[in-house]
Amino acid sequence: MSASERPGKGLSRLLTLAILIAVFALAPAALYLAGRSYLYQVANLIMIFALLSASMHLVTGVAGLLQLGHAAFYGVGAYTAALLATRFGLPFPATMPLAGLAAALVAFLVALPTMRLVSIYFAVATLGIGQMLYLIMLNWVDVTKGPNGILLFNALRIFNFDASKPAIAYYVVAVVTVVSILVIHRLSHSYYGNALRALREDDQCAEAMGVETVRLKIQSFTISGFFAGVAGALWAHTAGYVSPADFSFTVSILILSMVVLGGLGSLPGAIVGAVILIGLPELLREFKAGDYRNLIIGLVLFSVILFLPRGLIGEASALDLMRRQFAGAWRRAPDRRGGMGWR
Repeated sequence: MSASERPGKGLSRLLTLAILIAVFALAPAALYLAGRSYLYQVANLIMIFALLSASMHLVTGVAGLLQLGHAAFYGVGAYTAALLATRFGLPFPATMPLAGLAAALVAFLVALPTMRLVSIYFAVATLGIGQMLYLIMLNWVDVTKGPNGILLFNALRIFNFDASKPAIAYYVVAVVTVVSILVIHRLSHSYYGNALRALREDDQCAEAMGVETVRLKIQSFTISGFFAGVAGALWAHTAGYVSPADFSFTVSILILSMVVLGGLGSLPGAIVGAVILIGLPELLREFKAGDYRNLIIGLVLFSVILFLPRGLIGEASALDLMRRQFAGAWRRAPDRRGGMGWR
């Protein structure tokens, strides 16, 4: 590794360490000192939406597929977890992966007939399917209990251990969210992620170069649905209640706003967008902003789009940071013939 690569890589590692310390040490300490269980719920909600935003980042920011029904997969995961917990008594470690798989299966079935659509036609198709799934949740009363929703008793249970206490629940959500985002990070900043970016920029050119564009789109859509389902399971088990109102079209728009606010194609930006759009309303509530709260949030969104059209953390900045972190994969290395080639 060259001398110029070491400082950048060291900086990236320090940044990663700082984020982990903030999530697992500083934030819990601040919540404990505040002494309000409500703030734990807000912190959990921020992390759940950070995961939702990160999952949408993979399909919208990286692959370039504008989809408007992401909340439906979030809802499928939440209802799957709630039904498995209430009807079959399964604990959280069992319901979470099953919720993700159920959402991934639905996303795969949605992707099959829609992936050959392009641009606004794909967006409208996902909007329609998202509304269909929302209406199923609302009207399939025998299964979902309709508008009454499903109440989970002893919601967050890890086998025989009760993890529903605010501090313990926070760490459960934090671990699942951090691990999931790390997986999304690896996918979006790998050769697979580069292939997704290629089809985002020009799918016809990518296909001419031998990239299987339809297969990649279906894969990214399914993976995104899986992590949305995991986020849904986290919501069901931490809130203890799910209802169709939690997965409406406005929630899809909120998640999309997080991705755009942070910067399309930027995973750190998607996370920052979630922190701002979930945390800012609660912060303004504390300052008793009242009716001006939504106006302030709207002004923040408008100002970012107007003055920072690439988002708070643009894709170029995020990619530069990741390439410094993975400097070893980008340096020159001997090829099979003994010469020097780029990996």
